[in-house]
Amino acid sequence: MKRTAYSVPWRPLGNTGVHYWLVQRMAKRCGVNTAKAMTDGAIDQQDWVGMVQTCRGCQWTNGCKRWLEHLDDDGSVTPPAECLNAKLLETLAEGQQDP
Repeated sequence: MKRTAYSVPWRPLGNTGVHYWLVQRMAKRCGVNTAKAMTDGAIDQQDWVGMVQTCRGCQWTNGCKRWLEHLDDDGSVTPPAECLNAKLLETLAEGQQDP
């Protein structure tokens, strides 16, 4: 899957580990199984790295953490518009829905 480059003003990137888990949690909340997406070829390793890097540059980290903490874990949530990976997560979720 080809990613669209976002123009984000320069700022120090966040901690890789923190943002790795934020992307994982956001994906899970949105009904995306990232391992399945990789196995199915919907994303590759470079796409995954891009998602984490995009998250690392996001200025909505605290909002994201609060948003994730206040939702039920049912895997059917649309990602918030503030999420820089929202469009890709929505596409992946659609591809993993049961027919």
